Amino acid sequence: MFDASQSGTLPPCDSLDSRQFLIAIKRLADSLSYGTDKSPFLGSGVEFVQSRPYVAGDPIKSIDWRVTARTNEYYVKQYEAPKRMPAYLVVDNSASMTISSAKRSKYATAVHIAGGLALACLDRVSPVGVMTVGGDALHWPPSLAKDRVLEWLHRLRHYRYDEPTNLSTRLRELAPSLKNRTLFIILSDLHDPDATLVLKRLNQQHDCCVLQMRDPAEVDLSKTGFYRAREAETGKSFVAHGRTTWRDQATVRAELKRAGVDHLMIDAEKPFTHLLRNFFASRALIGRGAR
Repeated sequence: MFDASQSGTLPPCDSLDSRQFLIAIKRLADSLSYGTDKSPFLGSGVEFVQSRPYVAGDPIKSIDWRVTARTNEYYVKQYEAPKRMPAYLVVDNSASMTISSAKRSKYATAVHIAGGLALACLDRVSPVGVMTVGGDALHWPPSLAKDRVLEWLHRLRHYRYDEPTNLSTRLRELAPSLKNRTLFIILSDLHDPDATLVLKRLNQQHDCCVLQMRDPAEVDLSKTGFYRAREAETGKSFVAHGRTTWRDQATVRAELKRAGVDHLMIDAEKPFTHLLRNFFASRALIGRGAR
């Protein structure tokens, strides 16, 4: 396990400096409607929800005097309590994510999105944990300390070109240590062949969603004939045809949908803010059994 306290000496995953990166992820967090869904928990909170009849034992300070005066019966105020479900941002930093055919890599896109989601989670008082799934895995357990989470995000901006994919292995190792229901947001290209099966099992006890990153070459190669290539993570050379796909995406989507795992494809070189906003807004409205 890589020591997360060490300062990174590897190149950043994009050309933005630290200040620009912070501005970019704050802008993304402000644009997302993520975390605005209504809380199912009523109690002592910050946003008024409704008034209900007074019950012996209710604190006097919670009495709604306006409703009480109008009805001649005692009523107390109820507020929406903030949800505190921890969120794990699982970022794939394997070689297939960092090597790109375009200016912005899949990994740079994933780190940008992870930053916006982390700040959005903290805004709704949800602890944020971060984990990478390459060979030198980083793992930070959920925290509500914004400065600490920002430090983790800056650490994510440094990467290697030779990391293998260990997504399924890292999730198997992490799951038994979790005591509470957790939201998992997976940012990966899903090149791990066992990832789908592990996510299906993980979603039985937790809430999982997948943001799958895609490079332009993964689409453009479908228009070519035979070509020679080298697999980034293993170094293995192979010959393939443009009609050959890494994985059958229709099958992946169908398997995740049957398991109740929400899935969104993100193209690294295309705008994605509106896609994320609609995706997380729909997750607030769709019940688990309806997916």
